[in-house]
Amino acid sequence: MKKIVIIEDDRRIAQNIKRGLQDEGYAAEVVYEGINGREIALKPGVDLLIVDINLPGINGFEVCRSVRSAKPHLPIIILSALGEVDDKVEGLGLGADDYLVKPFDFRELIARIEVCLRRVELTNGPVIESGTLWRVANLTVNSLTKEVWRGESAIELTAREFALIEYMIRNRGRVLSKMDIAEHVWQLQHDPGSSIVEVYINYLRKKIDRDFSPKLIHTRMGMGYVLKEEDE
Repeated sequence: MKKIVIIEDDRRIAQNIKRGLQDEGYAAEVVYEGINGREIALKPGVDLLIVDINLPGINGFEVCRSVRSAKPHLPIIILSALGEVDDKVEGLGLGADDYLVKPFDFRELIARIEVCLRRVELTNGPVIESGTLWRVANLTVNSLTKEVWRGESAIELTAREFALIEYMIRNRGRVLSKMDIAEHVWQLQHDPGSSIVEVYINYLRKKIDRDFSPKLIHTRMGMGYVLKEEDE
């Protein structure tokens, strides 16, 4: 049985989510403030974290940052009344896998939970040996150990950043549209008004390209992005 930890200071919302998750066959634990929530989320046996932003103790952004640093592949869903684009970008930038705005339909929350858990199972399931190690120039991506290197330098990525670079390197030399990326990395239909793909491409460029040569992530105006050596 998958265990989900809910960090939410509104007791009514938290208990409703807990009961709903239990009805769906999940084990659920509720914590009402940030510090204890972080400690519980870091314990073994947690399969997914749902966290509010406005929490007593430390806020959800800080919880997300700490948990993501210690557990790079634990799915995190932010559930908050803060629905501005800047809030979403900050939460996703700190490593959250998804962001759902209150009020919400519980069916949508369940659907997003299932997507996150399925992605983890697919990522950590059986891997074909010949497809575990991917290279372009001096960039190496190991699908099995989730490690990324530029030359001798290890690159620390969030789970979502890793999913993006893995998708790009598996499709090296191919121009990937924003729709392709949104569907394969987020399992979502691309919203033309959303900047999330551009945001994550910029995160990767800062970590993978900015201080290294050759540059590998290239924009094709009006078409999308491609990972390749420029002279390929």
